[in-house]
Amino acid sequence: MPLCISRRWHLRQLIAATSLVLLVACAEKPTAADAQPLQTVPVSVAPAIVPPVVPTGDNLAIQPTQTFAEWQAGFRVDALAAGIRPELFDRAFAGVTPDMSVIRADRSQPEFSRPVWEYLDGALSAIRVRKGQALLDQYAETLSAIEQRYGVDRQALVAVWGMESNFGSFQGDKSVIRSLATLAYEGRRPGFAHAQLLAALQILQQGDITPEKMLGSWAGAMGQTQFIPTTYNTHAVDFDGDGRRNIWDSPADALASTAHYLQSSGWQKGQPWGFEVAVPSGFNYSLADGAIRKSVAEWLQLGVTLPAGASVPPGAEQLSATLLLPAGYRGPAFLLLDNFRAVLKYNNSSSYALAVNLLSERFSGAGMIRGEWPKDDVPLSRSERIELQSLLSAHQYDAGNADGIIGANTRKAIRAAQESFGWPADGYPTHKLLEGLRKR
Repeated sequence: MPLCISRRWHLRQLIAATSLVLLVACAEKPTAADAQPLQTVPVSVAPAIVPPVVPTGDNLAIQPTQTFAEWQAGFRVDALAAGIRPELFDRAFAGVTPDMSVIRADRSQPEFSRPVWEYLDGALSAIRVRKGQALLDQYAETLSAIEQRYGVDRQALVAVWGMESNFGSFQGDKSVIRSLATLAYEGRRPGFAHAQLLAALQILQQGDITPEKMLGSWAGAMGQTQFIPTTYNTHAVDFDGDGRRNIWDSPADALASTAHYLQSSGWQKGQPWGFEVAVPSGFNYSLADGAIRKSVAEWLQLGVTLPAGASVPPGAEQLSATLLLPAGYRGPAFLLLDNFRAVLKYNNSSSYALAVNLLSERFSGAGMIRGEWPKDDVPLSRSERIELQSLLSAHQYDAGNADGIIGANTRKAIRAAQESFGWPADGYPTHKLLEGLRKR
């Protein structure tokens, strides 16, 4: 084999091998942190977790108004006033200094986000499905007992488990105390971090875990189903009966705690989370808004149909549903019921909730999406989203702050602009709309 051909052949082999490793790694890592808030609805319960963000920023200069030692002394006063024992506080904070990687992660603003179809491909990987099926068998007795006590379907619990930590294998390796102390001292939401840090100290004082073993994500989410400390204090349970609420090492405790949270969020055992539908041409796409609810029967009267061979689940016609178009009018459509909204309260991202619920169905061989994704229409980058918001406001479509977050105000502005162009007003940001506004 000639030398140049040999080198090219070896290069191709290396690229192929590297691609395989990356695909396996992506399939095995937890994907909750990658979820994008494509379309969210107001929730009345604080999310159980705070999804981490991939760190990208390099501007790490700390510019607080006091030293870390001064902040810690002041926080110690607050903690002791809240009932934390002095010796417990001093042990938990022994050697604690600000964690620069936490500051970097907190400040990062990823420029690009994955398309929802790529996110779902990773979340619903064959490896994760097979592992979940095996664990459903392995923990069948425990899951039956959890279902009986909390009324939450086992498939949903195992799906959350897989999404949050790849079934316990990726729980985060950062000190929760150090991470939260860093965020309370220098982060963007010091009040939130302050409350979480107090809650973390309360967990330590209760004896459920030691400071050395209280590990989690950079944002303070902990355990096999990634609870933040305040959610842990309100919903974690000792299901295995060993005297500790151990969501780190006990799958029974982690799954039961998650069931307790979903129960309090309105989960209805045995009810569907939703189902895929088709939307007719000429449909009023402004109805695809998380704040607009109609009964399933009303949606059907508006022309929404089910795929060939599918039928409305028994008893679902009178249930309250919202219409989700996760990739705009050109992509798949879903009617969403109360169980979907319960998962949103765990993590208020429609892509995450869609992944959890589809994964729960994949365990039994269902959960396949029939609609086609508009793969020629990649998501706008953060810079492009900011430009879109600025252009919308400049053209008298009030998009609110140009922060790159496509919230309710921006979606309303997008719909108005789309109507002015004579396009379907689905509220979905596209390059086509951005280009149209640039040319005006």
